[in-house]
Amino acid sequence: MKSVLFVLLAASFSFAANAQYVRPLTTTAIDSLVTTLMETGKVTGLCLGIIDNNQPAYIHAYGYKDKPAHKLNDTATCFYGASLSKALFAYLVMHLVDRGQIDLDKPLYTYLPKPIPEYDNYKDLAGDDRWKLITARNCLDHTTGFPNWRRFNPRDNNKLEFFFTPGQRFAYSGEGLYLLQMVVETVTGRPLEDLAQEYIFQPFGMRRTSYIWQPAFESDYALGHLENENALPKNRRTKANAAGSMETTIADYTRFVAAVLRGDGVSAKAKNEMLSPQIAIVSRRQFPSLDTATTMANLGIHLSYGLGWGLFTSPYGRAFFKEGHDDGWEHYALCFPDQGKAVIVMTNSSNGESIFKELFHDLTGVTIPWEWEGYTPYQK
Repeated sequence: MKSVLFVLLAASFSFAANAQYVRPLTTTAIDSLVTTLMETGKVTGLCLGIIDNNQPAYIHAYGYKDKPAHKLNDTATCFYGASLSKALFAYLVMHLVDRGQIDLDKPLYTYLPKPIPEYDNYKDLAGDDRWKLITARNCLDHTTGFPNWRRFNPRDNNKLEFFFTPGQRFAYSGEGLYLLQMVVETVTGRPLEDLAQEYIFQPFGMRRTSYIWQPAFESDYALGHLENENALPKNRRTKANAAGSMETTIADYTRFVAAVLRGDGVSAKAKNEMLSPQIAIVSRRQFPSLDTATTMANLGIHLSYGLGWGLFTSPYGRAFFKEGHDDGWEHYALCFPDQGKAVIVMTNSSNGESIFKELFHDLTGVTIPWEWEGYTPYQK
């Protein structure tokens, strides 16, 4: 396996000395921790990125990109990014906000040449004028009132419809991001992939990242693996979807997160807005997204959503995070902006989430909101 050490860690990687929990870790200790948890949790493949002082500090790959073929992951291996796509799209939108091309609070329909229900993909919304209320802010903080995807509509009718008035509460929705993508492409007159290449991928050196499959990825890509470690066929996506079509590498996505921590390419105002609470989260679980069961447990960590990122309060101050999930793929990025530190984990395994609680705690001393996210720790 290849590894890239961007910044020499002469002593160790550790978080703030005044934090409640400090466990300095050498790179050898990090590798031992990761490989032990992978073996115990039957995680087929994993890639790790660590950011220190707002810069990539340690990037390493573990396990298999294709276990049946005995092919190992490396730091240039393309992974399906799943919902990590959303956070990157949110950053692109904030760039457009800075340019005055998108207003977070202007109803989206006002940007379009015809009413939203007149578009083929949104005919289901006819007869419910709440589509006139949806804004870019609602899409980015998951308050549109839509299901995650129409195929997950709890009424089993495969329709896109409102389950509450936009802005009323949090309910994770890829449909909202996809609608905003249509608006962004209309306003700019350019496809998402072109915009992302110009404003994100190229400036941040993300040469092996795209919202659509690229021929260059054929040289080094991972397969997703199920719980039994059987490999899944590779889905080469040819249509850009802001909510979840991105292909990337651990090296590229770590560069992106470092850029977010620094605020590269956006104003300080836009960055602060993106990472400020927009809606408090009181749902008992993130999924099913429309479940109305609530809990007060989230209040203790001030769990909320910003624009494209989840937020909570950690022993190190503010924290923001983003997950990614699909069959065979499970990812998590955890960031501490006041410390200039972050940990990004990408797995090509349906068992990946089972080690996230322990892995992130042992790497950072912070307990992620794993119960709300529905992560079931592996059984020792």
